[in-house]
Order: sequence, then structure tokens, then C-alpha cells
Amino acid sequence: MLYMLYCLDKPDSLELRMANREAHLEYMGSSPIKIQSAGPLLDEQDESMCGSLLILEADNIDQVRELNRNDPYQKAGLFSSVVIRRFKKTVGN
Repeated sequence: MLYMLYCLDKPDSLELRMANREAHLEYMGSSPIKIQSAGPLLDEQDESMCGSLLILEADNIDQVRELNRNDPYQKAGLFSSVVIRRFKKTVGN
């Protein structure tokens, strides 16, 4: 099953994001959950990272919740909000 993980950073938290970026990338790279697509969200000026969007293939939503719970970004308190939803791919390769 596919899931969307949509995370928005707290205001003025780019420094916190950057301080935890390498640990976050390493954690996601070692995840047993298959990552279909992932990357940072950019602010309206396309200048600064302000969140994360991931499309994940997992057996159930609890696996995605666990992945998020252990993410270094989450542990550092980076996110102001996190939304996890099932995702149905209808267009694209």
C-alpha cells in the first residue's frame, strides 16, 4: 500500500533542519520501508526548505507512523504538523 507523509516545519527552523539533515537522510536511506519518492518542500520563494513530502510503500499505516516517530527530524522537534494518508497512484510511471 502507498502512503503520503506530509510534514511542515515550525516557523524559522531551517537551522534545526540543517543540523539534523544528515542523520535524517541516513535514517531514511536505511529504512526497510520502500520510499517511492521523497524530498523537501520549498517556501513560496523557492529559496528555503520548509517541510518534507514522502510517498512510501508500506504494509500498513503503523509502519509509516513508526518511521515518522523515529525520524531524526521528528525527534528534534522540527515539525509543526504531520499528516499521514493512504495514497492511490492513478497517473505516472
